[in-house]
Amino acid sequence: MATNPTRASGQPGKTKKDESLLGKLGGTLGRKKKLKEVSDLQEEGKKAINAPLLQTGAELLPEDTLLEENAERSILDPNSREDPNFKDLQRVLIDWINSELEEERIIVKVLEEDLYDGQVLQKLFEKLSGYKLNVAEVTQSEIGQKQKLQTVLEAVNGVLRPLEWNTAWSVDSIHSKNLVSIVYLLLALATYYTAPIRLPEHVSVQVIVVKKKEGILQTSHVTKQLTTSSTEMMMGRSERDAFDTLLDHAPDKLNVVKTSLITFVNKHLNKLNLEVTELESQFADGVYLVLLMGLLENYFVPLYNFYLTPESFEQKVHNVAFAFELMQDGGLQKPKARPEDVVNLNLKSTLRVLYNLFTNYKNSD
Repeated sequence: MATNPTRASGQPGKTKKDESLLGKLGGTLGRKKKLKEVSDLQEEGKKAINAPLLQTGAELLPEDTLLEENAERSILDPNSREDPNFKDLQRVLIDWINSELEEERIIVKVLEEDLYDGQVLQKLFEKLSGYKLNVAEVTQSEIGQKQKLQTVLEAVNGVLRPLEWNTAWSVDSIHSKNLVSIVYLLLALATYYTAPIRLPEHVSVQVIVVKKKEGILQTSHVTKQLTTSSTEMMMGRSERDAFDTLLDHAPDKLNVVKTSLITFVNKHLNKLNLEVTELESQFADGVYLVLLMGLLENYFVPLYNFYLTPESFEQKVHNVAFAFELMQDGGLQKPKARPEDVVNLNLKSTLRVLYNLFTNYKNSD
């Protein structure tokens, strides 16, 4: 007679059904253990990433960690955000924008919240440059906002390019409300267009740079210098010279100077059957400047290098900037005037450029 194995061993017997159930339970428990280990590892990784930020009270947001390989994102240090000098700089820039756009009934209160979509930046650039951008007036979608920003920043960068300005901003940084990038952009515009404001000196901020390298997020602290001394900042602005004095204190002599310059340019342009009667308007598109440089230096300027009949603001700026390059190639110093000022019919800027040519080529045949 067979013996019952369960009773013989004194332990419960395991049927195939029991073993199958235990196997499933064991597998479930094993998976849960592995999931917990992965979760713990992820939390440990997050703590490791955030560790350098804890001292400043900063914390990475989800979008800060979703980076492509070798991509980076900068985060303003909370202590810098509260810095009185940085706050004062923002206040000065906000007051300047509101003053410039008063007729548009635009009121800026918080830079990153009011400028990120490109609407205010568009209006500000149009007011400063005098050029109308071809963009939609109101855009609610993210794609539309970025397209507007792209157009605005291309125009701004085009203006600053002849000065080899370091553009510390991009469509993504502005649209993501990166306050440091927005301030850099406004400072560039304020400096280039000689805004009538006094900027706080020696303002700098700390930013935390997050970069993904070989799949690992790395963080570092970087100091960003926003403003320097008043003297250094003024170097980027137009300086007062003899023409400022002439226009302010001796306007009666201005016509004498203009007549002398008209006589000088016509002496050369008449060789091409061209004649100038109005200095500020006839040189505004850059064509006469380019042709004049060719005549003064005795060479033919290929027509593909400039726009013979410019129509847009950009084409006119290109012509004037190209004429400035020809002047430098001829050994002249870089003109203090800006191409945009000449295009915008700024008399002093045009006089500066022509007087520089007059002093160097007055004895040329």
